[in-house]
Amino acid sequence: QVHLVESGGGLVQPGGSLRLSCTASGRSFSGYTVGWFRQAPGKEREFVAASRWSGITIYYTAYYTDSVKGRFTISRDNAVNTVYLQMNSLKAEDTAVYYCAAGLGPITSVVPAEFASWGQGTQVTVSS
Repeated sequence: QVHLVESGGGLVQPGGSLRLSCTASGRSFSGYTVGWFRQAPGKEREFVAASRWSGITIYYTAYYTDSVKGRFTISRDNAVNTVYLQMNSLKAEDTAVYYCAAGLGPITSVVPAEFASWGQGTQVTVSS
């Protein structure tokens, strides 16, 4: 497992942007699928985005839930063991605690059970 630490959350007005970072320690990030999930008060944790490792070479595929497509972008820099979530055009409904999660290898499904390591979460609040 890897130890994950998120940062970059905060308060932003509707239409604004934030960039979340997830930094791993413990071992190299390159062979991991890394995902972002979020949980709003009273709701279940939901998938937001993932950078899925192909399992063969240093090739990753990005996945997004429909509600963030075109607004959020996931990227990674394996040299510094960090995955980013660039969030643009933020809406009030994006308000939640955002969690970074990592699963070893090319996971088959972007569900929480596939990710063995989790960060502590960072709060994102979108409000005027």
